[in-house]
Amino acid sequence: MAAAIVSDFIGAFVTLFVVVEPLGLAPVFLAATARHSGAARVGIATRACVYAFLILTGAALGGAALLRVMGITLPAFRVAGGLLLFSIASEMVLGVRIGRESQTAHQALVENGRHIAAFPLAIPLMAGPGAITAALLISGEAHGDPARLAALIGAILAVIALCWIVCRLAFAVQRLIGASASIVMEKLIGVLLASLAVQFVMDGARSLFS
Repeated sequence: MAAAIVSDFIGAFVTLFVVVEPLGLAPVFLAATARHSGAARVGIATRACVYAFLILTGAALGGAALLRVMGITLPAFRVAGGLLLFSIASEMVLGVRIGRESQTAHQALVENGRHIAAFPLAIPLMAGPGAITAALLISGEAHGDPARLAALIGAILAVIALCWIVCRLAFAVQRLIGASASIVMEKLIGVLLASLAVQFVMDGARSLFS
């Protein structure tokens, strides 16, 4: 029994690790948080990981039933995520930041940090359509077995913990490359995120129309 649970954990961990790609978060995190202090970045990284863990755990425990009830398909979710990601990427490239004029600069920075933690860091980069699909499929194979579901949730926690570590290590990279290089990186990552967003939309549309 224990060997089977370990096997389930390893299989789920490998699948989610490949889909989420924690190591690829570093440049995106640096670009998205270029205008935040070190303390703010720690908070953003922590919130993003908590959000991603809750989303993937929710998908594993009841995501399929929720989507069926609401009549939402995964391809439609992918298209929506791609469109939203493209809007964030355009802000990064053009240097646009949305805020309320009535807020102070500090309040605007805090709100923007919360926004970044939820989107695009938590979703769709950590808990994107691919990761949610993987969680749904693996939980389906568990057939309601509490031990196998616990192994899946443990694998989700391990992958998200790696994402948090990668974000924390990105602080040191930020200090090494300097402010000017960070600005250039932000624009470059914005273009790459826009390309990823277009790919999300194309994949979702292909699935919808096929």
